[in-house]
Amino acid sequence: MITVSDLCHEFRIGKKGKERVVPVLHHINLHVERGEIVTVVGRSGSGKSTLLNLVSGYIRPTAGQLVIDGRNVTKLSEGEWADFRLEKFGFIFQSFQLIPSMTAFENVELPLVLKGMEVGERRRRTEAMLKRVGLDPYAGHYPGELSGGQQQRVSIARALIVNPPIILADEPTGSLDTENEQSLLDFIRELNREQGITFLIITHDEQVASIGHRKVVIQDGRLVDSLSLVKGGLR
Repeated sequence: MITVSDLCHEFRIGKKGKERVVPVLHHINLHVERGEIVTVVGRSGSGKSTLLNLVSGYIRPTAGQLVIDGRNVTKLSEGEWADFRLEKFGFIFQSFQLIPSMTAFENVELPLVLKGMEVGERRRRTEAMLKRVGLDPYAGHYPGELSGGQQQRVSIARALIVNPPIILADEPTGSLDTENEQSLLDFIRELNREQGITFLIITHDEQVASIGHRKVVIQDGRLVDSLSLVKGGLR
């Protein structure tokens, strides 16, 4: 589903002519199978979030190749990437990334609006999705009126609304308490088991990392280890 081949990335810092090159990722090779949960762990600054941004097309690699669902997306234009993201990815963020001026219903519905779906079908699918995550009584509430756990569930509902084959998650439990964290992890397992959704999850939390089929360790921009896991234990 996701194949990263010899991927490198560097940032340039400073004024033109006096730029300093800062290498971030060094020759990353990673393959994520369809229906697999892969967690990527590493310290702050290790390059794990940069890897997620490269996979999602928000930044371009300095070198290497990225193939997603059989398509080489390394050199897609911005417009092509936008269409591809809408078709293939759902996103879950630590900070939820909800629009404060929109209700829970409107936040979840937004990807369907961007896809140009007919109003009646949008409403039917959005209502069903909010019910699925247990938030149908809160459809008219704004993000500021919801708890952290409820906001994250709105974020998940928005990620799922277009039935994406892949979900990319960046520290998805970072803003949640223990109870809500466990609820989210259980839901991720359920989605993976019942729908075969592929997950690539960035985390520094070992409990989150343990839900994966495989845990990948990044250190100083290099992939240094890959461990296969079964039900939270080493295979």
